[in-house]
Amino acid sequence: MAGKSEGRPSICPTLLYTDAKAAVAQLTAGLGFTELSVYEGEDGTVHHAELAQGDGVVMLGSRGTGSAFDTAMKGAGPAGVYVVVDDVDAHHRRAVEHGVEILMPPTDQDYGSRDYMARDIEGNVWSFGTYAPELGG
Repeated sequence: MAGKSEGRPSICPTLLYTDAKAAVAQLTAGLGFTELSVYEGEDGTVHHAELAQGDGVVMLGSRGTGSAFDTAMKGAGPAGVYVVVDDVDAHHRRAVEHGVEILMPPTDQDYGSRDYMARDIEGNVWSFGTYAPELGG
């Protein structure tokens, strides 16, 4: 599921960063996301960005813009996001090469997944693994 797929995801985690430009750089270079779009204000704040991984998308922006979402998220802490990847070990190597903080190295889980955990520059915890929940019956 690495890379970019066509279509529209039905769930998109949405995060705010004090330095959204640095977050976009780390998520793309270090964690392999693909930049779909970044909309910046004249002052350089990121009003809205979309980054893809597989068939999922994360949306993000800058804290302190005064938008309704920024106001609602005021004081919110870091979040945890799980992302399905095909090759956990290669993904982990890339993260390490880019200096991403690793919280758990690639580990085989009892339920059949292989995954690892990392923390981004503003404290959000990202889990990358082979387990993919199935929709439907």
